[in-house]
Amino acid sequence: MSIEDKIRELKAERNAVILVHNYQPGEVQDIGDFVGDSLELSRRAAKTDAEVILFCGVHFMAETAKILSPDKTVIMPDPNAGCPMANMVTVRELREMKRKHPDAVVVTYVNSSAAVKAESDVCCTSANAVKVVASVPKEKEVLFVPDRNLGHYVSRQLGRELILWNGYCPTHQRMLPQHVAAMKQRHPDALVTVHPECVAETIDLADHVGSTSGILEFCAQSDAKEFIIGTE
Repeated sequence: MSIEDKIRELKAERNAVILVHNYQPGEVQDIGDFVGDSLELSRRAAKTDAEVILFCGVHFMAETAKILSPDKTVIMPDPNAGCPMANMVTVRELREMKRKHPDAVVVTYVNSSAAVKAESDVCCTSANAVKVVASVPKEKEVLFVPDRNLGHYVSRQLGRELILWNGYCPTHQRMLPQHVAAMKQRHPDALVTVHPECVAETIDLADHVGSTSGILEFCAQSDAKEFIIGTE
């Protein structure tokens, strides 16, 4: 029996649904019931009759799935899989920052732990971060946690100063303008689409900025034949 057949057999035995994040390798995506962004996956799993959710992702994603499906068992192939950016903020550190800015509205990116989310006023995704921050009255300070790059992107989109947590995604942080320029030399007709977790200088070179799902949608709807993708 192949490993794929064994997985399918166990899935049927456990009445499980397999969620696979977009950033997983292709062979893992092939075995999933749903592939997508973390919050999107958790929402889809909540609508199923599955008793078990197998989340092929990192810890905060599994936590989100459990929050939305409290009666389901949520497991991970690797319980130690974590997100470096999510680990860049702790509850203690956030509480200390809130004491320094007692009137600030805490907007937390979903790429964070459930404990940090619980200390926040509102959560956002990369797709709706601009809309969420725009909903906060302008006279209010906004503390944006934990991604400084996404926060800076939101700040520039709204022309509004934010208090930015000093966190970042190491992968997107490494995608620099010179990398985009080098790829454009090799593929001059390609459109550049990047994730807002990238640094501002890289975002400035993009034809499109969006979440992973937004990038997929942009490419699917475009008439272009080549794309330079600025995400994992």
